[in-house]
Amino acid sequence: MDKGQISQFILRNYRHFNAAALVDAAKGFDEQMKDGGKMMLAMAGAMSTGELGISLAEMIRQDKFQIVCCSANNLEEDIMNLVAHKHYKRVPNYRDLTPQQEEELLKNHYNRVTDTCIPEEEAFRRLEEELLKVWKAAEAKGERYFPWEYLYQILRSGALEKDYEIDPKDSWVLAACEKNIPIIVPAFEDCTTGNIFAAHVIKGDLHVQTVKAGIETMLFLVDWYKANAGGKKGIGFFQIGGGTAGDFPICVVPMMWQDLGWKEVPLWQYFCQISDSTTSYGSYSGAVPNEKITWGKLVADTPKYIVESDATIVAPLIFAYVLGM
Repeated sequence: MDKGQISQFILRNYRHFNAAALVDAAKGFDEQMKDGGKMMLAMAGAMSTGELGISLAEMIRQDKFQIVCCSANNLEEDIMNLVAHKHYKRVPNYRDLTPQQEEELLKNHYNRVTDTCIPEEEAFRRLEEELLKVWKAAEAKGERYFPWEYLYQILRSGALEKDYEIDPKDSWVLAACEKNIPIIVPAFEDCTTGNIFAAHVIKGDLHVQTVKAGIETMLFLVDWYKANAGGKKGIGFFQIGGGTAGDFPICVVPMMWQDLGWKEVPLWQYFCQISDSTTSYGSYSGAVPNEKITWGKLVADTPKYIVESDATIVAPLIFAYVLGM
């Protein structure tokens, strides 16, 4: 693929240190996608509120990711941004806010994520309204689904279309829905809509089993990996941040090898992590890729890259390169 102006700029200027690591990772991504290779995105942090969807959605549309594992907040916050963007409040001077000013944001129903405040009524409660409908409908029919499947039901119903406040092509969850790729969430309870679901269970409105949970998510991932890891290039692993969003899905390989004893399972064929966590004692987010060799996640000759930088800067540049921009 001929590379465009952004890629040419990167190749011309990004020659050393983390900049060079970015180029190496992008080239490695390109190589992984040749000959039918596939890629998982493991995404932590608050990338959806950071509007990574502007570049990520196109990556999904162009089949550069075949599955996503993300922290639960990233799943919900992309849809919240889709339907409530005009009501968001940006606070450029967030470092200077006093505790009293933070309390004032709370009183006005704004939940702050760094420099961006999510409006409770327009975002959280709007989504709760639609989720409650699909949760109850599933329960009435004795059906159970994963968190992303409920969101796909809402998106496909068209119930939110009248509320779209951004160009829908900038929603990565909507792009994933259109491609029908899985968005696995290892800890749905660790987000606002997960808390909302728990509250309805406590109130007796819903049964706890209505949303499929963690172990079932791992079982789904095992089946997906077995079905997709064949071929010349297998599956690569592109990680933003650390924590459960990264560690949960990457563990599927050693689990199949070591706990199930399946000796013919291909390991991950590419690994890249973008993280602002530098190497430190006992930190998963800051662990160097070679540590994963000892856990049976990667092998010695797996292409491995780590870019120690801000993912909101780095990821769109790597995506632009992979897309040939």
